[in-house]
Formats: sequence, structure tokens, C-alpha cells
Amino acid sequence: MDKVRIIEIRESVFADNDREADRIREGLKRDKTFLLNLMSSPGSGKTTLLMRTIEALKNEFDIGVMEADIDSSVDAEKIAKTGVRSIQLHTGGMCHLDAGMTEQGLKEIGASDLDLVILENIGNLICPADFDTGAVRNAMILSVPEGHDKPLKYPHIFTVCDVLIISKIDVMPYFDFDLEKVREYALMRNPKLEIFPVSARTGEGMGAWTEWLKTQVNEWNNGVKLLTE
Repeated sequence: MDKVRIIEIRESVFADNDREADRIREGLKRDKTFLLNLMSSPGSGKTTLLMRTIEALKNEFDIGVMEADIDSSVDAEKIAKTGVRSIQLHTGGMCHLDAGMTEQGLKEIGASDLDLVILENIGNLICPADFDTGAVRNAMILSVPEGHDKPLKYPHIFTVCDVLIISKIDVMPYFDFDLEKVREYALMRNPKLEIFPVSARTGEGMGAWTEWLKTQVNEWNNGVKLLTE
């Protein structure tokens, strides 16, 4: 009996995607455009935090936002009200964005004349973490109501991210959430992770987060080699 050929599709798919992602970053470097990939679970407060971030930085940078969802244009319409360039990306039922989808979005939004583009990825802690989108930096949001054990349950997303934003800290008194525990668990997964506890509603901690992002954008767009590259 002839042997059955086994094709490792997963490895091939990821290898092709990684090459395309590297090519996207090269183009972003030439255009002096910083791309941030923002990931989280649904309901983490991602869009609200993004709107507050835009308000803090839009006078310093030309900003664009790509909103990814399986359907609807609700988030893109909210972002458009902040006065920045905004487009909606529909994934056709897929639970993630890959480099090819991101590249298409960058072309549609006209990223070459923007300083900062933020990709609000599909609400999911698993699939989006598997695919390199070509972003310069990956950030994730973990909200207080989700619990402090998520780095133990979903380790991969914490390892691929450069930043952990702990959102909704204003409601911490009402939940069994241990800020020190989530720091411990997250840093156990990724010792280089930058951690910013914030409340988009009250503004607490937002200054530290936006200052970090501002520095990253300026260094990338001025040709400075970022320390974590």
C-alpha cells in the first residue's frame, strides 16, 4: 500500500503569512507609518479606550483606524466621530486578520500619509494572536471583569504582545480581581511585557499609556531602532 502524503498546511500558512508581514513592516518603515495591532475579548472596552487614545494624540499625529469585525460598521462609525480616518474591515466569518487582510486595509485607508494606524482586531483572545498582521507593535486589553487568571488560560496572546492594558480599573472594588496577580501571571508569560492599568471612563492611567505610544510612534517614524525589535 502506498504511503499517504502528509502536508503540513499550518506550517506553510504561517510561514507565508510571516513573510508577508515582514514585507508590510518594511513598507511601513519607508512610509514612516506606525501600525499598532490592538487585541482583546469582546466587551473589554477596546473601542472606548481607543477613542480616548485618539483624543489624546490626534493633535500630534495623523491617525487612521481600521476596525475589524465579522459584520456591522458600528465601531467604525463611532471612531469616525473623533475626526480621524476610519474604515471597517469585514472578515467574512473569520475570527482573525492575517497579513494579507491587513495589507488590503492599509491600501484602502491610505496609510502612507498617516503617522499612526491602529488596527482594532477581532474580539478574541485566541485566533488573532496566531497571525502576524505586519504591525510594528502588538497590544492587548484585559478588562477587570474578565478576571486575573487569563494569562494562565490564554498564554499565547500574552507572549506575542508588547503591551498589556488592564482596563476598567475603576470597577475593581466590585470584582474579585487581583492586580498584582495578573501582573505576576502576565510577566511569567512574557517578562518584557509593558503593563498599563487604566480607566478610559475616569482617565486614570491613560497618560502613561498614551505617552508610551507617542514615544513608540516617534521613534519608529524617525528611524530609531526600537529596543524590543
